[in-house]
Amino acid sequence: MWRSLHRYGDDAFRMKILWVMQVLVASFMNITEKRIPVGGQAVIEGVLMKGPEHWGLAVREPGGKIWLKAWLGSDWLKHGIWKWWIIRGFATMVEMMKIGMRALSLSAEISLGEDDKITPLEMIASIAVALLAVVGLFVALPMFVSEYLTSLMGLSHIWKNTAEGIMRGIIFIGYVAVIGMWKDIRRVFAYHGAEHKTINAYEHNAELTPESVSLYSRIHRRCGTSFLLVVIFVSIIVFSGIGGGSVIWRIGSRVVLLPFVIGLSYEFIRAASNSESWGRICIMPALSLQYLTTREPSNDQIEVALAALDLALNPEKETQISQVV
Repeated sequence: MWRSLHRYGDDAFRMKILWVMQVLVASFMNITEKRIPVGGQAVIEGVLMKGPEHWGLAVREPGGKIWLKAWLGSDWLKHGIWKWWIIRGFATMVEMMKIGMRALSLSAEISLGEDDKITPLEMIASIAVALLAVVGLFVALPMFVSEYLTSLMGLSHIWKNTAEGIMRGIIFIGYVAVIGMWKDIRRVFAYHGAEHKTINAYEHNAELTPESVSLYSRIHRRCGTSFLLVVIFVSIIVFSGIGGGSVIWRIGSRVVLLPFVIGLSYEFIRAASNSESWGRICIMPALSLQYLTTREPSNDQIEVALAALDLALNPEKETQISQVV
């Protein structure tokens, strides 16, 4: 990976850190729709789409061609306890992390060129640093700030957890706003916008051409960016019920309870996404955050998103279909 930085600079490494964070919370797209359910996420110079059974990855090569890869998704989420309420939310996150990392690795190799191929060890190092950054920024830092405010203002336990949640939200919004200033991250956000526009057009039975798709909104109510704000709100409620303790206890309890918080948040966002009344109102503040994590895409970027969607729905168009293990 380090050799690839001559093209992307430090942004290549930062994009991987951002991607890990997004994979943790931004890929809960498999909610039943009136049409065949689809979902997606942006990768480096491309888009990953999920169809009923297959995944479709489309990446723009340095020479301008669109590279395609399709593979069959695993079905373990459809069986046993993984279908249970709350558990299915965290299980979905685990699956999306696995798929997301595979797509990220492939997109980096294709967009950076064969000479800059990322090794498994380099990818593991990037993931490890990204996870440490996530824990440091969004778990430890808000906690220490809330502890300081408690000692300064004498906050109660509930208000301390509320302050922690608010600080976590402020840090995340600030983080996204800052990285959105970098050129290469803006391109990822533009592909994110292309993914949303394509799914919106598909769900409205529109003509799937770049010109037609470009007219649709880059905001989508099932986006994982919105999901994160729900996680922050749910975490305030859950963490307020576990009592106080040392800093080590508080950090450990948040890590241990994270799967429960994610699962509960998933159920809320799933119900809200299927509601035309209360759900739309509840998630409206979260939707506004997508104006930071998406950009208006070019028709060339929409073309890539359309290729990914077409491949996910028609995997026979790609000659090499592989089974996810």
